Amino acid sequence: MLKPLQPHQFNTGYIVGISFISALGGYLFGFDFAVIAGALPFLQKQFGLDAYWEGFATGSLALGAIVGCLIAGKVSGKYGRKPALLLAAATFTVSSLAMAFAPGRDFFIAARCTAGIGVGMASMLSPMYIAEIAPANWRGRLVAINQLTIVLGILITNLVNYWLRNNGDDSWRLMFGLGAVPSILFLLGIFILPESPRWLVQNNKADTASRILNKIGGKQFADISISGIKRSLAGINKISYSSTLRKAFLPAVLTGIGLAVFQQLCGINTVFNYAPKIFESIGASQDDQLKQTVFIGGVNLVFTVLAMLLVDKIGRKPLMLFGAGGLAVLYIIVAKLLATGSENVSWVLLTAIGTYAMSLAPVTWVLISEIFPNKIRGAATAIAVLFLWAAYFILVFTFPVLFETFKDNTFYIYSAICVLGFFFIWKKVKETKGKTLEEMEGVMGRHG
Repeated sequence: MLKPLQPHQFNTGYIVGISFISALGGYLFGFDFAVIAGALPFLQKQFGLDAYWEGFATGSLALGAIVGCLIAGKVSGKYGRKPALLLAAATFTVSSLAMAFAPGRDFFIAARCTAGIGVGMASMLSPMYIAEIAPANWRGRLVAINQLTIVLGILITNLVNYWLRNNGDDSWRLMFGLGAVPSILFLLGIFILPESPRWLVQNNKADTASRILNKIGGKQFADISISGIKRSLAGINKISYSSTLRKAFLPAVLTGIGLAVFQQLCGINTVFNYAPKIFESIGASQDDQLKQTVFIGGVNLVFTVLAMLLVDKIGRKPLMLFGAGGLAVLYIIVAKLLATGSENVSWVLLTAIGTYAMSLAPVTWVLISEIFPNKIRGAATAIAVLFLWAAYFILVFTFPVLFETFKDNTFYIYSAICVLGFFFIWKKVKETKGKTLEEMEGVMGRHG
């Protein structure tokens, strides 16, 4: 029997390097996600947006992301993870420039929807690619790199938005146009990436996969990995979305969908996307509103790094339970402070951001990237992320109307959703830390 590999036997620099290149898709995800918060006050004036169009302009990103998930699932399954990542990078580049030069509201929304296609593709492909090249004991931390780049994208975008706030009524054009820079870097970086070894084995290219795995961890690691991948793929010839409905796979697929939907409907992204609107309700100036987005981005970054340190030590499930329970309590406090117009609400919202950043934000992506069997991973991941973006659209589209109607009481709704999410995680999520992707075949479908 072969002895287990020790950490020093892995090519650390190579593994981390290709993980960071892939995770640049996460940075662009963070950019397109966050840029709207700083630009929205300018867009409202430029295009005369009411509550409906404000929500639709924000949520149009999600509509494109749903399409992007479907495209990513098909392209990554048929042509490979690398070509799909190239397509996502090109989409980011084109859409950033299109938004910057948008002549009117409808053109802008169409361009933001196109940006969403890139976001949807990257949100599925980057964590899946990293999970497929990562050694089991490193997978949680490496997949969390994608979440780290997302929050870096959010923070840097918020800083740039704040810096551009006094550059006139067309500041929003620069805010969106600057996204072309990291998009081009991502596009160039992808040419360095190897193809996913698991996709190669699945497509009868085991020799190529073996060379890549050998570079990652040596011959022994390559032999063990190839053998495990082949066993997990036995008995299936064609991958399709209908395969995800099989009795053996359905429990894992439904759990993945549930986690994806909860990560969005828990409500925290209303704070990321509508922080200026929330702080305007307690009398903050536009300058202070944009300053709060910077604080939010900073807290998000710090607690995401903490999550990377904890996810492979504490485990996935404890962090998820902490996030759901913590947000349920914090939203009640937010609602009460907003009702009194207290400036202390900013501290509680920052605490909520920190709680989310070290739990539901990164760990949901880790779980989605690892709980599905190899036979259906591409299709199942696409379905879960598709539902995630559908839930995001519902959340951000409805928030302006809900907040206009119910004001502070809106956060009681999100608190109730978090309570339901807590019990869902407690009942349905199984711990996955330290297991190889092949060892987890069916783990989410078993009881206990």
